[in-house]
Amino acid sequence: MSGGVPSRSSRARRILRGPRPEAAPALVARACALVGVVDIAAGVFPRFRHSRMHAMAEVLPGSFGPFAAALSLSAGVLLLLLAHGLKRRKRRAWRAAVALLPAGAVAQFVYRHSLIGMLVSAALLVPLLRHRDEFAALPDPRSRWRALANFVLMSAGSLALGLVIVSVHPHRMVGDPSLADRLTHVVYGLFGFEGPVDYAGNTSWTVAFSLGALGWLTAATTIYLAFRPEHPAARLTEEDEAKLRTLLEKHGRRDSLGHFALRRDKAVVFSPSGKAAVTYRVVSGVMLASGDPIGDVEAWPGAIERFMDEAKAHSWTPAVMGCSETGGEVWTRETGLDALELGDEAVVDVADFSLAGRAMRNVRQMVKRIERAGYETRVRRIRDLGDAELERIRRAAEDWRGTDTERGFSMALGRIGDPADGDCLIATAHKAEDQPGEYGDLKAILHFVPWGEDGASLDLMRRDRSADPGMNELLIVAALQAAPKFGITRVSLNFAMFRSALARGEKIGAGPVLRAWRGLLVFLSRWFQIESLYKFNAKFQPRWEPRFVVYRAPADLPRIGFAAMQAEGFVTLALPLPRFLRRRWAAAQRPCAHAVAERDVRAA
Repeated sequence: MSGGVPSRSSRARRILRGPRPEAAPALVARACALVGVVDIAAGVFPRFRHSRMHAMAEVLPGSFGPFAAALSLSAGVLLLLLAHGLKRRKRRAWRAAVALLPAGAVAQFVYRHSLIGMLVSAALLVPLLRHRDEFAALPDPRSRWRALANFVLMSAGSLALGLVIVSVHPHRMVGDPSLADRLTHVVYGLFGFEGPVDYAGNTSWTVAFSLGALGWLTAATTIYLAFRPEHPAARLTEEDEAKLRTLLEKHGRRDSLGHFALRRDKAVVFSPSGKAAVTYRVVSGVMLASGDPIGDVEAWPGAIERFMDEAKAHSWTPAVMGCSETGGEVWTRETGLDALELGDEAVVDVADFSLAGRAMRNVRQMVKRIERAGYETRVRRIRDLGDAELERIRRAAEDWRGTDTERGFSMALGRIGDPADGDCLIATAHKAEDQPGEYGDLKAILHFVPWGEDGASLDLMRRDRSADPGMNELLIVAALQAAPKFGITRVSLNFAMFRSALARGEKIGAGPVLRAWRGLLVFLSRWFQIESLYKFNAKFQPRWEPRFVVYRAPADLPRIGFAAMQAEGFVTLALPLPRFLRRRWAAAQRPCAHAVAERDVRAA
């Protein structure tokens, strides 16, 4: 392996060190889900809970039937919710399951008088207690948004299950209430009130207790998530950021994605020597790193080992998005994980770039046409901009964003104009008009982050929707032509997913499988810009650098892909903030120049 990375122990020992899924927790989780379904069925369906002893108990005074039905239903719903946590070996899920199973067993006996149901619930305690040491995973990072998500999901589930509860007693229902009446009865019952539907005998109490239990579960779990001590979400501290900047100053030239490690919504683990680091974010139980480790390649194994230890401690699925070939070799060698080519990064060598020649004809004609329309370009360092102009660029970039959420994770910094990012490069397009818009003559923005001392990586592209087409081509050409003035010899453009498949699939002689794969990618490009990004990058005649995804098992790839789409902003599960609130939040996150200067003095 190039780069002088020291060898580690054998592959088998590395595999054992990695957080492989355990068979026992998975089986226990499935059994827990099954018991939960049984408890829910026992509390809902009359025929399921029928027994001779139950028929006798219903006529006895002081029967615990309605209360036991509610207890069985509550225990079943909670056990279903806990099954996922048990599969991931979460300690808190184990504790809750150990407390709930006896409650479910009591409900099975008191309500259904079923010895088999009680024994099934009690029997699950045996493997839970026997394998208790395997349920040691720590909690995930969390935020208050989970309380809102829980409320929405639990409310929807409670309405659906409540409608079933109301409707499974047709022979004891008084009259023939409409669907609207039944839904009204469910809503009233969730809040503990009597609705318009009535039943004969004790069924009214059973339905009321069951609906009340669902409402109580929704309220209790939401309140718990809202008021529990908040585990800090991924966020770089000032000390972590200072250490990462020091590592980037020494070793930032190695990876074009290195500067994106400074996103402040990432967490970081350092090698024992402090000479290398891996930044990551946890999304849907996936511990997602991006790019290569930061720092001295000799210290990468130590940082990778810390990363894997952290994943194992929390039972997270480890994954790396967009690492280089060198990074992929180190990751797979040190951990026993596998790697899959994800796509290619377009890198333009400034010395070889020219608008001359047939291959650059389309770009050349587009740039000339836009320049004749009166557009001019400016390429500067962020530190050379005045405060007023920088604020205008920030607001324009926010308003010109095409989506409600900021997209990007592996190749996006997530901010513009931070005082600590003075070396970032910004290219702007301007056009003087008789009636200037809200942002004056500003029409388009390209932002680049440093790639060592002699490189730059494209961060974001924004343009006024009323501007002429071709603004991005104009500014990329302007940045490449101005690059020598800033000592820049190479520029990394966008990442093109599955670039090789698209390129090979359109050539003569491509087989049916490759053509079908390319056709699927072209179809998906309607939503994810797969083909368009490839063709846009190809205009500038770059060299292609392969990038890889590192994963534990093929079965993890769909989950990793979904987590990556969440991290990149293509899938949003939380409600977006209104635009004016996003501006205030972004302004609050930006440290003032005095604070940054004070932090730099402390670091020095």
